[in-house]
Amino acid sequence: MLTVRKSQDRGHADHGWLQSFHSFSFAGYYDPEHMGFGNLRVINEDRIAAGTGFGEHGHRDMEIISYVLSGELAHKDSMGNIVAIPPGDLQRMSAGSGVMHSEFNHADGQSTHFLQIWIEPNVRGIPPSYEQKSFADADKRGALRLVASADGARGSVRIHADAAVYAALLDGQEAVTLALNPARKTYVHLIRGALQVNGHPLSGGDAALMDNETALSLTQGRNAEVLVFDLAA
Repeated sequence: MLTVRKSQDRGHADHGWLQSFHSFSFAGYYDPEHMGFGNLRVINEDRIAAGTGFGEHGHRDMEIISYVLSGELAHKDSMGNIVAIPPGDLQRMSAGSGVMHSEFNHADGQSTHFLQIWIEPNVRGIPPSYEQKSFADADKRGALRLVASADGARGSVRIHADAAVYAALLDGQEAVTLALNPARKTYVHLIRGALQVNGHPLSGGDAALMDNETALSLTQGRNAEVLVFDLAA
């Protein structure tokens, strides 16, 4: 079964300095029908205004991924990491037993556009940890590039969760397929552009939620950037 959720059906929070679209219930947005999907708990599409950001705050027992689309995200945490996350980089922070961090956009006159993703871990109370890797557009062009996995395969970041995340860039005749385990869940989030998922048309911000499916087909992309999540049921 494949269900399409349109971009405009997501929750939206306007904080002035922050524009955020919530794929699942988060903070002041509550929808009992969209509390997560499998062990995927949060996808927030955030735009942070220049010179602003999230002050220091805490997390625990969650795998947190930041995927920067434009601008740059400045990250600082209680583990001693002070880093910049540019477009093309993927950051993984395992909150574990507890971590404090902040995220800012220090650019002048440019917003930072990124996805904040939370995946529920399969271990709890572990020491917090951090990992950041760059994934070239060429590796995602017309292909599903593994960017996060439980074992760090193919140079992906390692998450402490029963999940895998792929990224792809598709345009024109480029197409990809992926065999699926029907006992698991698959979530397709189209970041931007247009794309067909198993024949269903999606536009930027739309998602396809897949249960009991055996194959994924991504075709007819138009400047499409997409994330695919293989998730525990």
